Amino acid sequence: MGRGAPLSTASIEDVDLVIIGTGSGNSLIGPEMDGWRIAIVERAEFGGTCLNRGCIPTKMFSYTADVAETAAHGQRYGLDTAMRGADWPAVVGRVFGRIDPIAAGGKRYREGLDHVTVYTGEGRFVDERTVQVGEHRIRGRQVVIAAGARPHLPELVPGLDPAVGPTVPFHTSDTIMRLGALPEHLVVLGGGFIACELAHVFGALGSRVTIVQRGPHLLTAEDDEIAQRFTDIAARQFDVILGAHLERAESTPGGVVVHLTVDGQRRAVHGDVLLVATGRTPNGDVLGAEHAGVELDGAAVCVDRFGRTTAPGVWALGDVNGRHQLKHMANGEARVVRHNLSHPDDLRPLDERPAPHGVFASPQIGAVGPTERQARAEAAGAGDDDDLCVITHPYSATAYGWALEDHDGFVKLIGRRSTRRLVAAHVIGFHAATLVQQLVQGIHLGLTVDDLATGQVWIHPAMPEVIEQALLKLLEAFDQG
Repeated sequence: MGRGAPLSTASIEDVDLVIIGTGSGNSLIGPEMDGWRIAIVERAEFGGTCLNRGCIPTKMFSYTADVAETAAHGQRYGLDTAMRGADWPAVVGRVFGRIDPIAAGGKRYREGLDHVTVYTGEGRFVDERTVQVGEHRIRGRQVVIAAGARPHLPELVPGLDPAVGPTVPFHTSDTIMRLGALPEHLVVLGGGFIACELAHVFGALGSRVTIVQRGPHLLTAEDDEIAQRFTDIAARQFDVILGAHLERAESTPGGVVVHLTVDGQRRAVHGDVLLVATGRTPNGDVLGAEHAGVELDGAAVCVDRFGRTTAPGVWALGDVNGRHQLKHMANGEARVVRHNLSHPDDLRPLDERPAPHGVFASPQIGAVGPTERQARAEAAGAGDDDDLCVITHPYSATAYGWALEDHDGFVKLIGRRSTRRLVAAHVIGFHAATLVQQLVQGIHLGLTVDDLATGQVWIHPAMPEVIEQALLKLLEAFDQG
């Protein structure tokens, strides 16, 4: 028995597989499991964060914001265009009018399968491989934890943490996209990718936006040069407050006021809507993991290279295991775990290659591999600092960059002379999250920079020429060493 309360075996429903969470966890079920009895546990909308509150709706909003931004700056190209306002209910209706039926349809589909039972509610472990959902106790021969993550809220901040008093009205990324009206002045706490993407959405559609960030620049997880360029651009669009210490938040007749200390000076920021976007926390700590023998690292479920937890027969994938908070990485982990569930004697490892990511703000960012600071620290530790080559190349050096009138975008590449391979790539500018994919391919497939730059024909004058030119510049740096 595990560490939970003694259970009556008559009250337990035995199945072959329990899946907690219907984001990437929903993709675990395949035809090879047609003979299995499967239980799916979901506490909220079917489809998880990505479909309902994350990647997909935010990118639909981001594209709308891109169109609005283009209309607002038509004069750059000699066009008489303007951004005259947004029909916010129509914008919201377009997004969720498409998404909500998909979530509902996904649930109906799973409920219609003879060998699958869907349980709606909070799932918590009460014993080894045993999950309680409402009045149901389900024991799985195997269990997969795919419970995702939740918005992180500032702790011990009056007005935001119920532990120190009543809270003010505020939104997170889970709720902000379903607002009934466009804010007049949106105050954003946080400077990560969620904060910056949503600032782009509301700013482009007509809200005044103030971003409050405790760090020295926005997007502190990005390469320093990328983060600084993005911060400089954001400061032209929004009121960006850096180095801010959050003191408290209070309600006002018109909304909310946030009290800060910046460079030793007190400052109050008033707005009608407050968005708290200070990161996300894995949901491992709300699952009763201790009753199942599942070890946690903070709020994240610990897994080995195959996706196994510390409890036999229990696996974890996606945001909840703390490896990455990226949907494409969660999908990859789901493919691995799906195989491993059915092939215990032929386990496949999780992908350990550098995880690529995109930031869909304005401008976009696409990146794969370590930042320059991380790469230099690793090289210094190995005693081969001189082996590292770093170059940057501007969008404005290409014909398509001229067409865009882009004077801010650039590509940054990090490579090693000894192997002539790419270590990392960081791109900021038009369609950066698309352009970086060619470099992801090069890194993941082990291609040399020579292969990437000269082993293919690059279309002129398409935007990928900026990647070609950057690669050729990196080859020159290799050869000058």
